[in-house]
Order: sequence, then C-alpha cells, then structure tokens
Amino acid sequence: MRTLAIVLFNEVEVLDFAGPFEVFSVAGLRGPGAAPFKVFTVAEQAQISARNGLRILPDCTFDTCPTADMILVPGGGGYHPDGSPFGSRREMYNPVMLEWVQKMAASAEYVLSVCTGSMILANAGLLKGLKTTTHFKAIDSLRQIASDTEVLDGVRYVDNGRVICSAGVSAGIDMSYYVLSKLHGPEMALETARYTQYDHWTGS
Repeated sequence: MRTLAIVLFNEVEVLDFAGPFEVFSVAGLRGPGAAPFKVFTVAEQAQISARNGLRILPDCTFDTCPTADMILVPGGGGYHPDGSPFGSRREMYNPVMLEWVQKMAASAEYVLSVCTGSMILANAGLLKGLKTTTHFKAIDSLRQIASDTEVLDGVRYVDNGRVICSAGVSAGIDMSYYVLSKLHGPEMALETARYTQYDHWTGS
C-alpha cells in the first residue's frame, strides 16, 4: 500500500483535489486484494476554505503530517480586484508551503501536481530541467516563473518519471488514472473508471 498526501490550502480548486482523491481512494476496492492506496489530506491550518466556500478539515497539519510515498499539489487561485493573490498564486510564495513541499518531495516516490499546483512545484525548485503543464490560462505565467522548465500547452498531463503534472481541473482525474495504470496496470485503472463512470478514460 502506498500513502498519498494531498495538500490543501485556502481557495484550492475543489475538483483539483477531490477528483484525484476519489480515484486513488476507490482504486482496487472491487478486487480481491488490499486497497493499493491510503489517501489523506494535509494543510498548514487545521481548517481550510476551498473555492466557493467549501469548508474542509484536513486529516493533519504540516506539523503532524507523516511522510508519504506520494504527494499531490492541486491548484486553484488568481488575483482579487485589488491585485492581491489568493489560492495557489499566494501559496507559490508562501515559505511554509514551499518548505513542506520540498521536505515531502525529498523522500516521496512520486510528486504530482494538478493545474496551477505546478507553480508551487516550480517555486519549490522541483521542476528544473523537466517538462510540465498547467491550466491553459496560466501557461504564460508559469513560463515566466519557470524559465528552466519546458512548459507544454495542449496536453492533459506530462510524465517525467517521478514528477507528473496535469493541466487544469478535470485533467487531474486523467492524470490520476494514468498514474494508477502506471503503478498497478491498465486493468485496475479501467475497472476504477468503470466504477466511477468516468467514460473519458479509455486506457491511453
């Protein structure tokens, strides 16, 4: 069983984390063996408010979070009318967030990002010399802050081996099925997609 830590923050995009949470949580439940993943959430604060006011109580905070085999950094965010950043646009400059991501990534088998979560990975120094992607509206911004990274547009996800990044929102679900297929075979990914009635995943 692999452990997957999904990091949350205020104004995180709901589907960015909830989609992958669902995929990895239900994977393998219909099979004869033990579930292949134990998924938990973590945040800097004991409670966060996601986009559109969804309140969430993370399983643990940065101070109490155990090490994990995999970490996933979602996105979601932008700028208020006064120009102040929120969501991932704020967290990409939050030293506490960046230090936690660096620490967890150092021992993780896989590091995943969804949407503008790639901006957090970039500022944590985890995308140097790699390929990545993000939400189509954030491509230019990511290229500005990650000049040492090849930012791809028009793709659903990018696999660098250990670091795997997806485009925006629903693309994180596709990436999750891809990772599931990569780790446990296409049969488990397809069965999980059938269970969740995610007809978009066909195994490629």
